Amino acid sequence: MKNIILASGSPRRKELLEQIGIKFTIEVGRGKEVTSRTKPDEVVKELSYQKAREIYDKNKDAIIIGADTVVCVDDRILGKPVSEDDWREMIKSIQGRKHYVYTGVTVLWRSEDGLTHVLSFHEATKVYVHPMMDKEIEDYIATGEAYDKAGGYGIQGSFAKYIYRIDGDYNNVVGLPVSRLYQELKKSRIL
Repeated sequence: MKNIILASGSPRRKELLEQIGIKFTIEVGRGKEVTSRTKPDEVVKELSYQKAREIYDKNKDAIIIGADTVVCVDDRILGKPVSEDDWREMIKSIQGRKHYVYTGVTVLWRSEDGLTHVLSFHEATKVYVHPMMDKEIEDYIATGEAYDKAGGYGIQGSFAKYIYRIDGDYNNVVGLPVSRLYQELKKSRIL
């Protein structure tokens, strides 16, 4: 089987892929993430494609997996916070209500006949957050644990105490819907 490369520096995606027993290496792209799309499902698919494509262009004999995750509330896409004020606003916008987490996944590989194949999909999970007091928001920001996460929180960290329900794939919220990815790879006869 060809080498599999995860085009992501996310420690959570690395852990999730290891959890399901896939052998892979990591190579992180340096490209800027730019999209003209506005719908969250299209945004994550396009950005995951860009990440995978950058690494694929240097490793055409490997299977490349790219992923991108965003949080969406009121049709507004929340990426990673760029400042504490931005972070505070993100948490305030999701507390006491539901929001959606979208992850796009793109797999690129070349077949024996030299053709490049693209497998791309997205997964969406509904997340419900308890109401939070201002002090709880400030205390969470002070942890610093989610400054590098879409939506400004990590479900697998201390923010878990504020989440009372999810509808969908928990691993999708962490950053990679590994069950769906595995099934798609199997269906495409990559595994």
